[in-house]
Amino acid sequence: MNILVIGSGGREHALCWTLKKSPNCEKIFSLPGNAGIHKIAPPASANISDFKSVVEFCKSERIGLVVIGPEAPLVDGMADFLEAKGIKVFGCSQKAAQLEGSKRFMKDICKKYNIPTAEYESFTSVVLAKEYIKKKGAPIVVKASGLAAGKGVVVAQTIEEAIKAVEDNFSGRFGDAGKEIVIEEFLEGEEASLFALCDGERAILFGSAQDHKTVGEGDTGPNTGGMGTYTPAPIVTEAINKQVMDKIVNPTIAAMKNEGMPFKGVLFAGLMIKNGAAKLLEFNVRFGDPETQSLMLRLESDLVELFLAAAEGNLQNKSVKLSDKSALCVVMATKGYPENYPKNTEIKNLSAAEKTPDSIIFHAGTKYEDGKWLSTGGRVLSVCGIGDNLLKAQQIAYEAVDKIKWDEGFCRRDIGFKSIKRIKNN
Repeated sequence: MNILVIGSGGREHALCWTLKKSPNCEKIFSLPGNAGIHKIAPPASANISDFKSVVEFCKSERIGLVVIGPEAPLVDGMADFLEAKGIKVFGCSQKAAQLEGSKRFMKDICKKYNIPTAEYESFTSVVLAKEYIKKKGAPIVVKASGLAAGKGVVVAQTIEEAIKAVEDNFSGRFGDAGKEIVIEEFLEGEEASLFALCDGERAILFGSAQDHKTVGEGDTGPNTGGMGTYTPAPIVTEAINKQVMDKIVNPTIAAMKNEGMPFKGVLFAGLMIKNGAAKLLEFNVRFGDPETQSLMLRLESDLVELFLAAAEGNLQNKSVKLSDKSALCVVMATKGYPENYPKNTEIKNLSAAEKTPDSIIFHAGTKYEDGKWLSTGGRVLSVCGIGDNLLKAQQIAYEAVDKIKWDEGFCRRDIGFKSIKRIKNN
């Protein structure tokens, strides 16, 4: 069949790369894609914000499946619009997308259905929010309720820091996303991500990963969209997988069906794990970026078959097979990210880096002009390695990174450090 992938980041490049390998994929298109994606999935002649034009393209190119990568089109109702026109979609409905689009909605679902998560309150009043912080003390977590591209969460170590985060939200730093905020208790432990494919009735485990959210080495500095990731996450044991599916994912799928908004697509559970038990930090309604980049390197199942089964409500008797190898992704970003950064800086030697054995480079923010690769965003490249163990995967990824010549670029040099330290100590 012909497939259309919606989105323009490293996640979508990894999805296109994986879907294209399937014998079930005849042609693959991207909307809008990026310069790296266009090498394998040419751009669709449609406008991502004009759903009618997307439908027209799907009809003209006989698209059998649309895969929606990012959260914004899901929150905007793209899946509903396409499905109403008879087009199969891997991605959830607008109502179901509230699990990510509104942190208050997600926390209220958890409270109503007894899904383990942090204690919280939601606020639209700066005065009441500050009073709550003073009452609860620090450390405490302040979150923009709406979509803030992974940057709307502040883990405040002091009351003053928490109050500043409240003021930032209500002053419009995150636009409409910060008009309502969620303030929740600080959970101790180690973060990890678990992904499950869902068909509205049931969920199957896809895999786990760990992401480095902060910009600085040693997990320091402001939050970003993600500076690197690795899979499998050693802290996510078989027992944790079972607990999360039994206590978090499956109850959520049942809850959403009960609420009249069945969830189809991929559910991303952000977890805090301590003493062999997990609590839910947040839900996302799409694959993570950059978790997807490393997960796809380990996938041995046919992704087209899995996505189609989820779209058709037919995941029974399906399972996901991942290789026993480890994969690690290093994000190369433009200096200044996640704040202000220059654009159109030249990236040299990419072709040499791409020849590194057991590595692959996914593009997130690039364009190709006059024979040159140029940066167009904050997070620009996802440089990945796969190996027999995490240390080997890390070595391969950084070997490829070191071949890239980009004066205005940077990356963290310690992706995977916690788990690698744990492995070495054992």
